[in-house]
Amino acid sequence: MEELGKAGAYNGGYLARATDICTEMFTDVDTTRFLGLAGAMVPGGMGGIVEDLIRDGYVDVLVSTGANMTHDTIEAIGCHHYHGTEICDDDELYEEEINRIYDIFLPSDAFISFEEFMQETLGELTDGTTLSISGLMRHIGEHLDTGILAAAAEADIPVYCPAIQDSMIGLQYWLFNQMHKVTIDAFGDMSQLMDTCFTAKKAGAFLIGGGVPKNYIFQSMLMTPPKGFDYAVQLTGDRPDLGGLSGATLDEAKSWGGKVTGEAHAQTVYGDATINLPLIIAAVRERIEHA
Repeated sequence: MEELGKAGAYNGGYLARATDICTEMFTDVDTTRFLGLAGAMVPGGMGGIVEDLIRDGYVDVLVSTGANMTHDTIEAIGCHHYHGTEICDDDELYEEEINRIYDIFLPSDAFISFEEFMQETLGELTDGTTLSISGLMRHIGEHLDTGILAAAAEADIPVYCPAIQDSMIGLQYWLFNQMHKVTIDAFGDMSQLMDTCFTAKKAGAFLIGGGVPKNYIFQSMLMTPPKGFDYAVQLTGDRPDLGGLSGATLDEAKSWGGKVTGEAHAQTVYGDATINLPLIIAAVRERIEHA
């Protein structure tokens, strides 16, 4: 990584710069660290990295898609994602009850086990209960031994999933609530998240992908002027000229006066997060261990 920094060219240079920023972010004791998790990162094998970061104290707030938490739960209950191929007959996969996520295969049996686990876990909630989305994530995590949700529950780290309806967890809750009266308050997390933003001395955002998690993190800090993120790293394959990057480039975010500060250490790395995330985290951990 240091040699890439010396070369300094293209996304190799960006990658080295992002590693420097993440090292600062992870070692700055005054910084509250927000991790945004979008894309098929858990099916792509990145869940263990996120779990380790939580267990080792490098994440204070996690904002994720519901899909990643669904696949995290599937892995935690003993089901698995498998090496597959994108060169295949999807009609044949359908007949064989195999779901494809690009070159990852997930048998439909996993969702049967997932449904059994979810209905049993949700069944422990008392009718008349009202939970925030993070409360629901905590409840699920407390019933798991491994994975991101389990680590977050053990470490008392909130997991926000503002678009939880857009996932199998959301569908399972809907099924459960046909016969029960447990309310999930979609706005119930906002006060807690705003309090975190208001009380943070400094703030850092490590964004894996974009989507709802990125914008949810940035818009929350927007409500606490003149504060903003002092550190920001985004790993993405999106393009700003096509309306991608989920709300703004990191430079563009500075114009909003509350997302990223004008003095922030910020870097976007364009490329595959399943390559860049392990490289960054391995380098950062090695630096911290040898500091």
